[in-house]
Amino acid sequence: MLYFRSEEHIDRWCNTWRMERGGVMTPEQGWQLAVEWYGPDRRAPEWRRKTVDEVEKVFSEIGLTSPFWNLKMTHRHSEMTRSQFEITASDLK
Repeated sequence: MLYFRSEEHIDRWCNTWRMERGGVMTPEQGWQLAVEWYGPDRRAPEWRRKTVDEVEKVFSEIGLTSPFWNLKMTHRHSEMTRSQFEITASDLK
């Protein structure tokens, strides 16, 4: 996670490092996300991890709606990458 002063600062940094712009949130959105994500006591027996749909609902409710925050699309990419890695790793044995 990187912190920037403004949208222009983000654009300058991305141009300097030739990086695509990722997900951006305000400090207020970061706080709201932290409260929702870490608010429940994870030590409680009834605690459970949120589903992908529940997490995407939280993102939407706090205004994180760009494609970057679409976990289903990201999840498919991660699974594809993991499968490719496992095939490569098994070939090395």
